Amino acid sequence: MKFDFKKLLPNNPTSFEGFRAIRIVTAIYMLVMVVRSCIHLFAADGGAQSIAGIDTSVAGGDNIIAIFHQWGAIQLILAVLLFVLFFRYPGLTPLILLTLALDPVMRFIAGQMMSVTSTGTPPGEALNGASFYLLALLFIASLAKKN
Repeated sequence: MKFDFKKLLPNNPTSFEGFRAIRIVTAIYMLVMVVRSCIHLFAADGGAQSIAGIDTSVAGGDNIIAIFHQWGAIQLILAVLLFVLFFRYPGLTPLILLTLALDPVMRFIAGQMMSVTSTGTPPGEALNGASFYLLALLFIASLAKKN
């Protein structure tokens, strides 16, 4: 199987010449991103305690919740931007997948710099590895040349 790295920044971004399943799985993944973003943005505690298990009853708990709300807002902006690029410029699918694959990597690095104390493993942390492998496989497959 040959890989075409020129697909990362294609001459014609209006068409994707890869496998249709890649775009379908990518769209589903990005839809999950929108839901996750909305939870962080609109949940009363931003998902900090109810989902991530972070104690927000401590001093500064309101700040923790505020940061989760802001995180949700940024996630939603990124997800909407990626959706716009995804549908307007299908040829940018490999670049979008590379961007998505870097998210769990960067969250892992951030978690190594300063770990979060919680009552359980937050879903984002628990699914980081699986997300990376899925997105890395989709990215590699998006660069493959169709016969």
